[in-house]
Amino acid sequence: MKKVAIAFAISAALAGTPAVAQFVGPSSTTVTTVAEAAQARWDTPAVLTGNIIGHQREDYYIFKDHTGTMTAEIERRVFRGKTIGPDTNVRLTGEVDRGIRGRYIDVHRLDVLD
Repeated sequence: MKKVAIAFAISAALAGTPAVAQFVGPSSTTVTTVAEAAQARWDTPAVLTGNIIGHQREDYYIFKDHTGTMTAEIERRVFRGKTIGPDTNVRLTGEVDRGIRGRYIDVHRLDVLD
C-alpha cells in the first residue's frame, strides 16, 4: 500500500511539471547556394535556386546559381515530365552528397519557378 501511495505522489508531482519541448524538424543548417554546398558536410539539406545549364551523363546535370556551378543528380522521376531548358529558373531540394568527383546535390524535388 505504501508503494502505491508513493507512486501516486510522484505521479501527482510530475503532472504539475511543464513538459520539455524539442524541435525535430529540418535543420537550420540548410544550404541555399552552390558556394555553401561546396563546403557543406555530407547529408546537409540543400534548397538551391538557379538553372540547369547542361547534362553530364545519365542522371547527372550541371546546376548554376549566382555563386557558381555544381553537379546535381536528378533522376528521371524527379523531373515529373517537365521540360527544362537552360533559361528555366528552378528550385532544387535535396541534400549534399559526395563521390569520387567531389560534392554534388542529390535532388529529391525539382520545382519550376517561371
